[in-house]
Amino acid sequence: MEYYNMSTRRVSYDVLDICLKDILSTIKPSSDDERKRMHAISELETCIRSIVILKGAAVKPFGSFVSNLYTRWGDLDISIELPDSSQTPLSRKGKQHVLRNIMRALQRTGVAHSLQFIPLARVPLLICKSTYDGISCDISVNNRAGRVKSKILHWISDIDTRFRDMVLLTKEWAKAQDINDPKSGTLNSYSLCLLVIFHFQTCEPPILPPLKKIYEGNAVDDIRGFEYITERHIADICAANIRRYKSQYPIQRNRSSLSELLMSFFDKFSQIGTLSLEYAISTYTGGWQRINRNPVLLGQLPSIMIEDPFERPENAARSVGFLGKISDAFRDAYHKLSSRSMLSNRNALLALLTRPSISTQLNARAPERSTPKQINHQHYRHTGTANRFKNSEQIHERFRSALRLEQQGPSSSTAGYREERRKSRVNNYRGQGYEIGYCGVAFADDL
Repeated sequence: MEYYNMSTRRVSYDVLDICLKDILSTIKPSSDDERKRMHAISELETCIRSIVILKGAAVKPFGSFVSNLYTRWGDLDISIELPDSSQTPLSRKGKQHVLRNIMRALQRTGVAHSLQFIPLARVPLLICKSTYDGISCDISVNNRAGRVKSKILHWISDIDTRFRDMVLLTKEWAKAQDINDPKSGTLNSYSLCLLVIFHFQTCEPPILPPLKKIYEGNAVDDIRGFEYITERHIADICAANIRRYKSQYPIQRNRSSLSELLMSFFDKFSQIGTLSLEYAISTYTGGWQRINRNPVLLGQLPSIMIEDPFERPENAARSVGFLGKISDAFRDAYHKLSSRSMLSNRNALLALLTRPSISTQLNARAPERSTPKQINHQHYRHTGTANRFKNSEQIHERFRSALRLEQQGPSSSTAGYREERRKSRVNNYRGQGYEIGYCGVAFADDL
């Protein structure tokens, strides 16, 4: 198929550039948002310890929080890891029993409220909201597949910083267009991440490699199979392949701006309704695959096939039932952004790309902006440290210490080095996961 080449189209995206920066500054989590999630994890861990049958269980965050692909309002995905779970897989009924006990403990202690138990989901799930911080939590049991998936997503985000920004912008746009709700027959967040990866693979020149060059094989099958492969081994393979890819970047790198990438993203998938009749989207190979040439894909006949690169031939978009609505949203976004009058209208751009609550907030802030320097300052500004609960710093440091890599840099007393070490610990936390959990994206919304 013919792929979109951004070099063939040059348009002034000045207003759109500013809008995207403003949107990101609003939806990206602050240090306080991270602390709230840390505190919610700590409270849940304390609650789990009170359950006798779960003695020795570990609480491991995963999903977009650990992959660093979450927004300020993102849910917190938690996997309760039982002792010896890799040797003795737990049945569906066993997982349901564990979740029922957790639900009773949360009710008894008052740690969480608005509890919803979903035993018949593809992955049995307990949904709740932390009482103190108001963080929505999706709790599952022994979700090793999800942890592996998101470990690799985290590494992909390290290849090019534009990937994370594109995922956040795409998720906000999809929510604004009401096409990011698998329970309503539209796309889940994992599928949206895969669409962004596919777009980055098929740009000219490409930004990301086919995912088989990061891990060749089925990662999920490998951690479940008889010839058991540890998560650490998968991590080592992926890390080596990513280092190799980054060292071999083409001389002519893709330097497209976020505005250009977003425009070409909408263009590429504006005909997704028609293309999905003949093609599957494969991030594993980094290209479109004809369905009629693949007997496995041909037997599924879904509305749209977005192959799960880590669990082939599973369809990450199996819940989609309203492809027309999704296709219309892509086509509408592309046509609107093709209009020069639209590209110069800040209010119209915000209405297209964000939910009303976000666009209202950004429009109220608009008069404060006068110079590019001021814009950049606000884009990178954090909301600061909150003092909403006791010992937040101790909780924060406790989890960071638990997740720190053994490798340490040379000792130094300079403030600059301490700041680099702080940033390194954050990245190590997300990269290694809780207790070296390869925390992942078996997204809880993928029911």
